[in-house]
Amino acid sequence: MTNFSTFRVSNEPTFTAAVRKAALTDLPEGDVLVRVDYSDVNYKDALAAKENGGVIRSYPMTPGIDLAGEVIDSQSAAFSAGDQVLLTGYGLGVSHPGGYSQFQRVPADWLIKRPAGLSAKDSMVYGTAGFTAALAVQSLEELQLEASAPILVTGASGGVGSVSIALLNKLGYRNIIALSRKKEAQWLLDLGATTIMTPAEVMPEKIKPLAKQQFAAVIDTVGGELISGLLPQIAYGGGAFLCGNAGGIKMETTVLPFILRGIRIVGIDSVNVSHEVRNLIWGKLAADWSVSDRLHTQEIILDQLPDTLAALLAGSHQGRTIVKVAAEK
Repeated sequence: MTNFSTFRVSNEPTFTAAVRKAALTDLPEGDVLVRVDYSDVNYKDALAAKENGGVIRSYPMTPGIDLAGEVIDSQSAAFSAGDQVLLTGYGLGVSHPGGYSQFQRVPADWLIKRPAGLSAKDSMVYGTAGFTAALAVQSLEELQLEASAPILVTGASGGVGSVSIALLNKLGYRNIIALSRKKEAQWLLDLGATTIMTPAEVMPEKIKPLAKQQFAAVIDTVGGELISGLLPQIAYGGGAFLCGNAGGIKMETTVLPFILRGIRIVGIDSVNVSHEVRNLIWGKLAADWSVSDRLHTQEIILDQLPDTLAALLAGSHQGRTIVKVAAEK
């Protein structure tokens, strides 16, 4: 097999992030060899490709926390050559070389078989962002809210936020507030948002233990001071579903929203979820929860990764970007 392309970050002798040639002998240990068709772009990928981004611990490394493709060779009884598979989370693209490579070798117990009806491309339109959004929406559904209940989605123009809006709309919610600094993002309204607000419009001058009850639920991708200011505004019996920390990892609150209004906080982890949950969620995204055709999506190739990752870090990136990794046939 001839050499193939991979996007690799290295810190010797200085930090670099660029497309390079590799051979199968350069790949890590693993039970299954996958020809990667598509990957995608997430905030963690942008940090992984940034010097001192706090994600990569060992260099060189191939970023890309998601991949979808076809099994070429397998040492596992669970997979055979020709199987269509996808992988999100675990250590992919962080401690184990990831999806920004035309071939990758991975542990069999990280993979799942792609549901029928879900193409490799569409699975990466969702990727970790869509999978995370679906986990958050599934938890929100347990609140059994009315269709008219006001639901706030922070970081709405990002991957998790925008997919959350599309899913909520698909499920019949009709009062979805998109929180975004990009106030004129018509595409968020097209996805199903009822209105767009800026953080300044919801953040009080001074955060109090309790404030006016404005939101039945919050899907938060930002964290930090923003969620600290939103918790006191969640209505009785509501909840906050936390799945991001772009605005910081610290959160200040009191017990009052919890003991006086009975609200709940649910942490959404998409990295180490069980195979049972993974298959359930991907099955939904392939069928009743399918929104891939509605999402704001662009497609790039490996050579275009540096500019896209830089835009994500700069806050100018919107929607979902998928990466066509496979070589032209």
